[in-house]
Amino acid sequence: MAKKKQKKLVIKQVRSKIGHKQNQKRTLEALGLRRIGHSVEKVDCEQIQGMINVVRHLVTVQEA
Repeated sequence: MAKKKQKKLVIKQVRSKIGHKQNQKRTLEALGLRRIGHSVEKVDCEQIQGMINVVRHLVTVQEA
């Protein structure tokens, strides 16, 4: 069986987590984002989409 190629997302933190709710800070940490300008590449799945939705005002997302 051929494996299905999964889409990848590049997630970049563009705003500070200072002054935001604790769950949003923890979500950024779970995504692997540490500071403004830092970016990570993740596989596009429902869990990642949910995490992005929680911090959508702090990050930008592009397809890789």
